[in-house]
Amino acid sequence: MANNLTRFDPFLDTMRMSPLRSIEEFMRDFPLAPSLRGFEAERQIRIDVQETEQAYLVKADMPGFKKEDIKIAVDGGTVSISATMQGQNEQTVGDTVYSERYSGSQYRSFSLPQEVDDSKTEAKYQDGVLNLTLPKKPGTARKQIAVQ
Repeated sequence: MANNLTRFDPFLDTMRMSPLRSIEEFMRDFPLAPSLRGFEAERQIRIDVQETEQAYLVKADMPGFKKEDIKIAVDGGTVSISATMQGQNEQTVGDTVYSERYSGSQYRSFSLPQEVDDSKTEAKYQDGVLNLTLPKKPGTARKQIAVQ
């Protein structure tokens, strides 16, 4: 029986050079972990940017928004898109009225390599897609540097 006894060493995990093992075990056994699995990161406005010689063409997926609720700001080469949504759904079943209110907002900002002529910028919103035409400002061409 004496051959089965082992000495307890509280620093054994540290001595094995696995300091993250304790953190992984803690997170696995964390009591709120199952309830946090349902949370997702907030949706972000997805964009595609295409560059031509004269302009940048941006397509932004923004389903569910009204065009009046979308705001676009251009400052040099920085473009900001924001939108807010508010509404209320009502459903009547017999004498009971069920009502649900909702609100939300999204924001996306990005930088372009060349300044934009904001006086000639065009924006169109159709079927949940925002199309921006951002003409390049003349005389602000970007420099390309050769690597040696």
